[in-house]
Amino acid sequence: MSENLKFRSSMVTEGDNRAPNRGMLRAVGFTEEDFQKPIIGIASTWSEITPCNSHINRLAEKVKEGVRTAGGMPQIFGTITVSDGISMGHEGMRYSLPSREVIADSIELVSNSMRFDGVVAIGGCDKNMPGCLMALCRLDIPSLFVYGGTIMPGNCDGHDIDIVSIFEAVGRLNAGKMSREEFIRIEQNAIPGAGSCGGMYTANTMSSAIEALGMSLPGSASMPAVSSRKANDCFEAGKAVYELIKKRITPKQILTKKAFENAIRVVLVLGGSTNAVLHLIAIAKEIGVDLTIHDFDRVSKTTPHLADLKPGGKFVMTDLDKAGGVHGVMKYMLENGLLHGDCLTVTGKTIAENLKEMPSLSKDQIIVKDIKEPLFASGPLVILNGNLAPSGAVAKISGLKIFKITGPAKVYDSEDECFEAIMAHKIVKGDVVIIRYEGPRGGPGMREMLAVTAALVGQGLGEEVGLLTDGRFSGGTHGLVVGHISPEAFDGGPIAIIQMGDLVTIDAERNILQIEISEEEIKNRLKNWKQPEPRFKSGVLAKYAKLVQSASNGAITNTL
Repeated sequence: MSENLKFRSSMVTEGDNRAPNRGMLRAVGFTEEDFQKPIIGIASTWSEITPCNSHINRLAEKVKEGVRTAGGMPQIFGTITVSDGISMGHEGMRYSLPSREVIADSIELVSNSMRFDGVVAIGGCDKNMPGCLMALCRLDIPSLFVYGGTIMPGNCDGHDIDIVSIFEAVGRLNAGKMSREEFIRIEQNAIPGAGSCGGMYTANTMSSAIEALGMSLPGSASMPAVSSRKANDCFEAGKAVYELIKKRITPKQILTKKAFENAIRVVLVLGGSTNAVLHLIAIAKEIGVDLTIHDFDRVSKTTPHLADLKPGGKFVMTDLDKAGGVHGVMKYMLENGLLHGDCLTVTGKTIAENLKEMPSLSKDQIIVKDIKEPLFASGPLVILNGNLAPSGAVAKISGLKIFKITGPAKVYDSEDECFEAIMAHKIVKGDVVIIRYEGPRGGPGMREMLAVTAALVGQGLGEEVGLLTDGRFSGGTHGLVVGHISPEAFDGGPIAIIQMGDLVTIDAERNILQIEISEEEIKNRLKNWKQPEPRFKSGVLAKYAKLVQSASNGAITNTL
């Protein structure tokens, strides 16, 4: 074995003074021959707490087989996951976004302390993926990401259903639009097994974005979690990282500004989650690429929305997989000038070279529209500005028929207060609901509002009211909603001084978010505003609140 393949691990295994180190490694299975091989870490987010990750231990073993076959020495290690679906709608959701930082920190810590020569990271639930990518950026050693895979749809009374079906059923039951028997059947049948939530929600959005970035193998993004293809994808990833070490290809060479533009375009074409804005900015900052919310706005203007996927559309990721997958969409985009084909990927080839070898979308598929007849002429993620969001906010307009509203504000200082008001039927047609002090610092943790938005949809108010927050939304959210408002209320952003009954305008056609009062009145109210006491004085959330940056800066905790 050429010694340059052990460009980091040699400091652990070489020389008489490293006999103690080798002794420890012998105890976990190293043989004399193994000390001559590059050591490759396999970061596993396996956990029994969520179906998104419950199978990843088996996938990690397949990666291990691939590394062994190629000639490397694999070592599996664990990191955490938080289940967004289970933590949704209560205090537990405050810990979801901070888990992204913990995942990144833990992979960085283990990989640097063990001096791995390469890393394969495997993720399932929403924060796993950006957390893994952020760590790989910090390490900047040969590495790639493997998505654990999408879940199969559930079925109730002959209809495909998923996790969002349950959240929306809560609102329908409360509004008297569903029997308790049907409600229970939906709960019992929506989630049939392992894999990440099935629509173009945050997990599938980020798997698509990562394939477009060039950091996972072609075809990886849309494979079902329980398929033999996903197991083989993991085996091939183990072999691929060995080749990356030989060629000394690292994330810095792959994750260029053009690569991020590719990822943004794929997210827009697919109608992906608003969380992609937050996560792609965070990943870009970790690798040193200057990406801002304005780049999303710029790219969106020349990117059509083509894929009819949930939550705004009809289909789920397994349907897209059957129709030709994310790689099929990317091939169609490349043929129509929507991708930079010259970007390097973890195969050692360019995007264009990879896609040349991949199959096209099936001719009879109905999920991805013709570029001449798109669902929308521009991307469905819209960046809003105005006197309520001086540093920007994010809206998602896919599936909407109404793109603007001006109405009286119903103001709540937490998600919990708002949910109680919805269930008590205090929100009516024409209202603009304000949920504040839920930002990265004020929450802390920037909770997702799926319980709130799904309850509104279930009550039939999905497009009858507006909703804005300095928190964020699940990829499963749809409706006239605006999140990531910056500056957040806790930092004295204008959202902090909205009063009950103030007229508020959301206009996604003109990219405007504003309160209909004078600038002088805004200044007077801000002058009298006082920052509230932090909700947490100790523990991980207190530390997070002190370190975290604004949503417009990716809500990162690194000092970048």
